[in-house]
Amino acid sequence: MSVQRPSAAADGREAFGSSGIARPRGDAVLDRRGRPIRDLRLSLIEACNFRCPYCMPADRIADDHGLDAAGRLDFDQIETLVRGFVRLGVRKLRLTGGEPLLRKRLPALVARLATIEGLDDIALTTNGALLAAQARPLREAGLGRVTVSLDAIDPSVFRAMSGGRGEVADVLAGIDAARAAGFDTIKINCVVQRGVNDDQVLPLLERFRGSGIVVRFIEYMDVGTCNQWRHEQVVASAELRDRIHARWPLRPLDPHYVGEVASRYAFEDGGGEVGFVSSVSAPFCGDCHRARISADGQLYTCLFAGTGHDLRPALAAGEDALVAAATAIWSGREDRYSELRGSRGASRKHVEMYLIGG
Repeated sequence: MSVQRPSAAADGREAFGSSGIARPRGDAVLDRRGRPIRDLRLSLIEACNFRCPYCMPADRIADDHGLDAAGRLDFDQIETLVRGFVRLGVRKLRLTGGEPLLRKRLPALVARLATIEGLDDIALTTNGALLAAQARPLREAGLGRVTVSLDAIDPSVFRAMSGGRGEVADVLAGIDAARAAGFDTIKINCVVQRGVNDDQVLPLLERFRGSGIVVRFIEYMDVGTCNQWRHEQVVASAELRDRIHARWPLRPLDPHYVGEVASRYAFEDGGGEVGFVSSVSAPFCGDCHRARISADGQLYTCLFAGTGHDLRPALAAGEDALVAAATAIWSGREDRYSELRGSRGASRKHVEMYLIGG
């Protein structure tokens, strides 16, 4: 099965040119491969209450990692930063971590960001363990969407995958609280590793089919350098689709927009949809329009970048200076690591995932 990509967007959004690279509209800032910037992933904190082995393994990352708040951008800096990136073309903002729900007074920050004209969407990615108490305040502050990382539905498998720090019941309670708070769009992300949690794919779908919650399966990626990634642990999306299709027949859906990272499929019986993020087996670098910023103000132009660009000096000089600095950085961007993976042109030095989110 495959999803047919649209050649044009009827609603005026970007469309693909003959090269397969997103064609921008207006005066968007473009990188060297013709890609505009539309999506900003902003890490609020580098600390996490979990120690998932594929992201922040406990034997490599100390328990007190990230407890010094002095180096993080404050709310004024974050607001200035987001306003500047909206001027560059950003329309979607995703708040990440670490675990963003560890950031104090988060609803107050969301309320400030929700007033920014031109920002169409504010989303949050969380492990969900602290979501039950914060879902309603965040929704009332203006948060639009929630994505919960949930790698297993079995309590023992989940506990192992959280580094012994989490309970699946807490995450499920957080998801229920998000629904009760009025979040219409809730997604679940599951990173699948062969021999670790690939037996959880069908049980996860069994739990959430028909609920309106979309489960997305993500190929295990070589993000960072501390997770000891091996290609043989990757379960390709095509294999997962075949497994799921054998249980519940699927049909492909069109993307919501050009550059959507997940390929979408609907259950033929009306049980909702499922998504697949295939960075390893089917790279989507050609239309990647995402920038990532760490909690200390480093701009990374790729999930697999080795180094960032310090935006704090520009932030100190004001919004115009930030826009000029970010424009220069994005204009020089030519990242396409997933297309080069394994070749001589692909660096193995990558920023750790817990510093910039997924």
